Amino acid sequence: MTIKLVIAGCCGRMGRAIGTLTLADGAFAIGAALEGAGHPDLGHDYGTVLGRAEVLRVPVVDDARQALARGDVLVEFSTPEATVAHVQAAAELGKPAVIGTTGLSDTQQAAVRTASTRVAVVLSPNMSVGVNLLFELAQAAVKRLGAGFDAEIVEAHHRGKKDAPSGTAKRLAEVIAAARAGGGPVPVHAIRAGDIAGDHTVVLAGPSERLELTHRAQNRDVFARGALRAAQFVRTAAPGLYDMSHVLGAAGRA
Repeated sequence: MTIKLVIAGCCGRMGRAIGTLTLADGAFAIGAALEGAGHPDLGHDYGTVLGRAEVLRVPVVDDARQALARGDVLVEFSTPEATVAHVQAAAELGKPAVIGTTGLSDTQQAAVRTASTRVAVVLSPNMSVGVNLLFELAQAAVKRLGAGFDAEIVEAHHRGKKDAPSGTAKRLAEVIAAARAGGGPVPVHAIRAGDIAGDHTVVLAGPSERLELTHRAQNRDVFARGALRAAQFVRTAAPGLYDMSHVLGAAGRA
């Protein structure tokens, strides 16, 4: 059965990447395109926004409930404030959600957790398969190398990214700190320059040697593909809060 996506933040970099890949994948369709009030593309056909010749008959709208009524799964890459409002509306309407928005405060994350008691929600700062493997590799390396190695993180993104450090870097820091209990916080260095899609490096430095674990995203398609995998997972999942480890684990068992 075709899964109709409601793409929130549809005109942003990630929204356009998801929209383009959705049209190329027969398992999905674009049910609705959602943007913030006052956005210049409101009312435009989403096909035009994506630079396509054909008319999709999917207008860009700013009414979340109207958009959610036209789809099966909310895919959210907008602002933290909008994300909370959208996922709350989705929970009320019984629509599962995939959230890739970063920069959520503790209060906003709590609101997402509350919504997940009613519908399935995948919340992940990075939906790349490789990055989620990096979390596991970093944890394993820190445990094996022990306290004699210092750990720091360097991350780089395009100049337009608003949050620094990135949600992925914060998650890496949490994973590493948990693996070396009592080692204190892990320093994170953020670079914002050019059009870098997303680079993350874990630097583990000890006496006379250094180990670096690096993931580089060549473009945003890698995140968009992960979001589509998450949408497939969440469509049939029970209510609850999930991350990409659940999505990838389910795919591995299929």
